[in-house]
Amino acid sequence: MKEPLEIVLVEDDPSFLRVMEFSLKKEGFAVTSFPDGEKALPYLLNNKASLFITDLAMPNVGGIELLRRLFGQGSKATPVVITAYGTVETAVEAMKLGAFDYLTKPFAPEELVLVVRQALKMRSLVSENQRLKEQLAEKFRPENFVGSSPAMEAVFVWIAKAAGSSANALITGESGTGKELVARALHFHSPRVAGPFVAINCAAIPANLLEAELFGYVRGAFTGAIRDREGKFEEADGGTLFLDEVAELPLEMQAKLLRVLEDKKVSRLGGKGETAVDFRLVASTNKKLEQLISEKTFREDLYYRLNVLPVELLPLRERREDIPLLVSHFFKKFGAPAVRLSSDAAALLIAYPFPGNVRELENVCEQLAVMRRSDEIGVADLPDKIQNYRPEKPKLLFEPPEEGLHLEELEKELIRFALDKFGGNQTKAAQYLGITRPTLVYRLEKYGLAKDANG
Repeated sequence: MKEPLEIVLVEDDPSFLRVMEFSLKKEGFAVTSFPDGEKALPYLLNNKASLFITDLAMPNVGGIELLRRLFGQGSKATPVVITAYGTVETAVEAMKLGAFDYLTKPFAPEELVLVVRQALKMRSLVSENQRLKEQLAEKFRPENFVGSSPAMEAVFVWIAKAAGSSANALITGESGTGKELVARALHFHSPRVAGPFVAINCAAIPANLLEAELFGYVRGAFTGAIRDREGKFEEADGGTLFLDEVAELPLEMQAKLLRVLEDKKVSRLGGKGETAVDFRLVASTNKKLEQLISEKTFREDLYYRLNVLPVELLPLRERREDIPLLVSHFFKKFGAPAVRLSSDAAALLIAYPFPGNVRELENVCEQLAVMRRSDEIGVADLPDKIQNYRPEKPKLLFEPPEEGLHLEELEKELIRFALDKFGGNQTKAAQYLGITRPTLVYRLEKYGLAKDANG
């Protein structure tokens, strides 16, 4: 049988205390009573009472002092205060200290019970919110990400280092590589975890509505604005704002975003004043922003504002060693932990390039888990596009020597050639080689060539 919720009463008027005890016990609550705050304090600190109700005016330790001492020592109990005076000052002070509500003597038993039930409901909602946040934080722990490739290990290290900062971050990578997942991990391991994580897809909102979505608006700002509404900038205050597909922002909106990042203030559409905002910006894109800058479709000054802490998520075809781990993870996720791949089926999955990356692999695994004929997945069970995939034979840019060559030495020579060609400029050398700058930096460190580059 479920134990009744305990409520602690702290009241120096014996007759009034008995009335409250009777009213609450009648509603099925367990009640523990004390005549003053000094006697109630050790009990409240050492017991897990759901809620306590305290008078403000009492001998020895009064209600205000009781609240100060309790919260100063980390108590999680929810307080409701009682006053015979009904002064605004005492009520406001109690609310500032953490009281849920206050009651002014004399009050009816029904009013007492109503406030208690409302306080318990709010306490339950707060607890549930905290539990969900803890679950999310656990889900987005880097060690719970799936992948053991060097590329993923580098991402885990980046998350661990970047999480403690409030600097803007830029996550790049093809669609389906998990950019939002990394953004959420960054938030849930940052000092801003108690604040909101607000995500907006810049490509999914029409350009004429994007400003209202980001900045908010006041009533009457435009047709259909029937009430004031805060925008995403304000909504993310104290937390993280994730701008997905940031390359899709129109140039005009890029300029306005830059201004917000510089001033940390926003003005709603139709509004006159400005509101200070404090958020961390994490942006993502599957486009090459350097190329868009050269094409005059992305602002260079905004790029440098965003690209403070960059990280690139490699496509799945460049970290094929993670595919078996991901397959096992997705089978468990879709309720088929015993399912396994035959060696031939596994080989085909690993060889397939997955243009949709991890998102496409997840889709394939869900299909296999649902439609499987047995717990062993064979080649015939795979989607036709994977069964029929044949890699194209690469066209060589030169005729390799008959005696063979050393691949790493060839790669080092090509990197040296590109760096020499552009005077050690890493960005230009990376563009020449058809790779991103972070990939080039990784290879420079791998081969000990960092001294040949000047950035």
